Amino acid sequence: MRINLVPVLLSLFIIFNLSAIAVSETAETSIFFNTTSQWLQFRANSNQTTIEFSIPTIIAAVLSFFAASISSAGGIGGGGLFISIMTIVAGLEMKTASSFSAFMVTGVSVANVGCNLFVRNAKSGGKTLIDFDLALTLQPCLLLGVSIGVICNRVSPNWLVTSLFAVFLAWSTMKTCKKGIFYWKMESERAKVGSRKGDEDEGGARSPLLSNEGEDEGREIRFPWMKLGVLVIIWLLFFSINLFRGNKYGEGIISIKPCGALYWILSSLQIPLTIFFTLWICFSDSVQSSHTSHNQDNEREIGDARRSHGVRTDKFMLPLMALLAGVLGGLFGIGGGMLISPLLLQIGIAPEVTAATCSFMVLFSSTMSAIQYLLLGMEHAGTAAIFALVCFVASLVGLMVVKKVIAKYGRASIIVFAVGIVMGLSTVLMTTHGALKVWDDFVSGRYMGFKLPC
Repeated sequence: MRINLVPVLLSLFIIFNLSAIAVSETAETSIFFNTTSQWLQFRANSNQTTIEFSIPTIIAAVLSFFAASISSAGGIGGGGLFISIMTIVAGLEMKTASSFSAFMVTGVSVANVGCNLFVRNAKSGGKTLIDFDLALTLQPCLLLGVSIGVICNRVSPNWLVTSLFAVFLAWSTMKTCKKGIFYWKMESERAKVGSRKGDEDEGGARSPLLSNEGEDEGREIRFPWMKLGVLVIIWLLFFSINLFRGNKYGEGIISIKPCGALYWILSSLQIPLTIFFTLWICFSDSVQSSHTSHNQDNEREIGDARRSHGVRTDKFMLPLMALLAGVLGGLFGIGGGMLISPLLLQIGIAPEVTAATCSFMVLFSSTMSAIQYLLLGMEHAGTAAIFALVCFVASLVGLMVVKKVIAKYGRASIIVFAVGIVMGLSTVLMTTHGALKVWDDFVSGRYMGFKLPC
């Protein structure tokens, strides 16, 4: 009987080789975990509450410049990117990085609002590009949702927050990119129709961002000063509650027991305040969202059933969306603009109106955070102001670039893709950072269950 040794030797070689690979992978995995633990321990020891002029600081400023430029195009604050940059690159601890992020988002928002405040939208009869009606409908529930989300963040373990953040933001990024592709195709069809008509309707594919030029120069902008005043009043009321309440350590303008009865009473005042303003705004006949209805009529995928319900149905749906976005924003520690922007795009709000309105709303929340940090004794306010100035300039540059690109190609979908890029980068950076923090808690033997709010 003749035995062929080639298959036998080949099988033995494969078995021994696979065993060696398995041992090697086990060793590499062990080395990876040891290296990760050492890196986390190094970051924990190197995290600081102050920032100094150094090469990492310069790199952080450059990265923040590019992050602000991209974020300004989408009308969102970019807090997820700023926190990641300040913790990973500049080496700041999370609390200090959050305070820096509040100032940097404020710089981006001021530039955005300053550029969009007096830009008229030709599709809404000369109104400003910022939809003040939409902002009025969203703002109270968004502020309440942030407060609820912060409490949920204190109670929930890090692994749960990181998992929910990764799933939700990945889903939002995917939906935003799909929406961007839809707008891109719709703009391409409009461009083809315009070219067939001898370019007589060429301006139809252009973004309303450019509607302050040309034929609309002689028209007067109808600026809603009363609605702006109501928004400021809402902001002042919520800010006063947060100012008197202070944080969970009792740090505020008045001395109260940390997480005592007065603390929770002041916190609960936000609920009736939100209900009052939301109902008053929803039932007010003077609050109408022409941007919503106009854009819904233009989108064929929305369907006739959507258009038949009118604006009143949207008014009741939008506060619930804002509440959800605020809760998730407070839970994940990021601004509500990054979460409310994809939701507005999904219900049919035009990209340029979404960007302008979200940046306007982010201005209220970011200034509230920045002022609170100042009143609670922020030590590095000067350096934070410098970073805010860098982001302000970067935002202006980003807006100029996007405006020229839209003017050249007539595609407002660029704004949607900018939102998707910021959300995608934030998903990768913040999820990775959160996963490493969860691993550090696991290897250190820390408690990883639910906690009390105080």
